[in-house]
Amino acid sequence: MSKEKIIKEKPFHCPVEATFSQIGGKYKMIILYHLLEDGTLRYNQIQKYIPQATAKMLAQQLRELENDGLVHREVYPVVPPKTEYSLTERGISLKPVIDSVCEWGRTYMKGTF
Repeated sequence: MSKEKIIKEKPFHCPVEATFSQIGGKYKMIILYHLLEDGTLRYNQIQKYIPQATAKMLAQQLRELENDGLVHREVYPVVPPKTEYSLTERGISLKPVIDSVCEWGRTYMKGTF
């Protein structure tokens, strides 16, 4: 059973600010998208999806998603170390948002705007 971190309430001035406080970040939406599409992923798999991300930046984004209760990190005590990432229930609840962004991106990529 996964343990979700207790999220401290923060004062926000609008719903968009609240949403982007969780998913705003250089690679957060891309990470969330791939975890939604593929389920559980290891660090190297995520890194292959985002080759332009430095190891430091990717680790930081994953840590922030974990601290915000969107991603669960499972570390296995084996050699070499094995770490897997998956979405929490809270992370899965972002599916409609990510699907909408993805659909808008497909339309944009087709050049139909």
